[in-house]
Amino acid sequence: MGEMELQSPVLNAEIKQAGYEEGKPAIRGIRITVKPGELVGLIGPNGAGKSTTIKTILGLMEHVEGTIELGGRNRRYAYVPEQPVFYEYFTLWEHLRLAASVFEMKEALFEEKAAALLERFRLSGQRDHYPTSFSKGMQQKLMLIIAFLLEPDLYIVDEPFVGLDPRATGDFLSLLDQERERGAGVLMSTHVLDTAERISKRFVLINNGEAVAQGSLQQIRETAGCGEGASLFDCFHALT
Repeated sequence: MGEMELQSPVLNAEIKQAGYEEGKPAIRGIRITVKPGELVGLIGPNGAGKSTTIKTILGLMEHVEGTIELGGRNRRYAYVPEQPVFYEYFTLWEHLRLAASVFEMKEALFEEKAAALLERFRLSGQRDHYPTSFSKGMQQKLMLIIAFLLEPDLYIVDEPFVGLDPRATGDFLSLLDQERERGAGVLMSTHVLDTAERISKRFVLINNGEAVAQGSLQQIRETAGCGEGASLFDCFHALT
């Protein structure tokens, strides 16, 4: 991915402060850059400000001081929320068709890609079923399928491993690798620190609304004052 690293970032977020009420910032001094082909892990304990950071990047916060810049070929992102969002009276296939129509995807391409993704996540048999009847894991798969269907420049993924069985987790990570090879960047918020350590190149660790460490695992170790062999889990606890 050497050539990709020379390209402009697919996300450059400079958040001086952001909050739900004016004059009461919930997060401060957070800078996140994601390059093409890169996976950046957004790490922090519950209530640290990860969700607020994601909402700020998505443009959902009203009181923001800072800049959010999207790059890439189409400046397009896909957001996979922790809690699946779907329409009660739409079937699985109708959800996919709606997403494709919003991005004006040609019908033949949509049919091919959607069918392949349903097969990959073993949901072909539920194509005409309603997601309201699905398990949490199946609903999460639907969110992932929609994201992969759109081939964005940037994936913003919030706690993707919640509800996924080991095989689905493997499918997700494999497809994510393919997308990164294509040049997509990934910002992933997760509590699963061993997986984050294995798949992320860089990390942003947030605590009490501020970035307390960022960079490679080695840089995180240095900031946390941990030894050479310290895991991300060790550094996480040292810093929070």
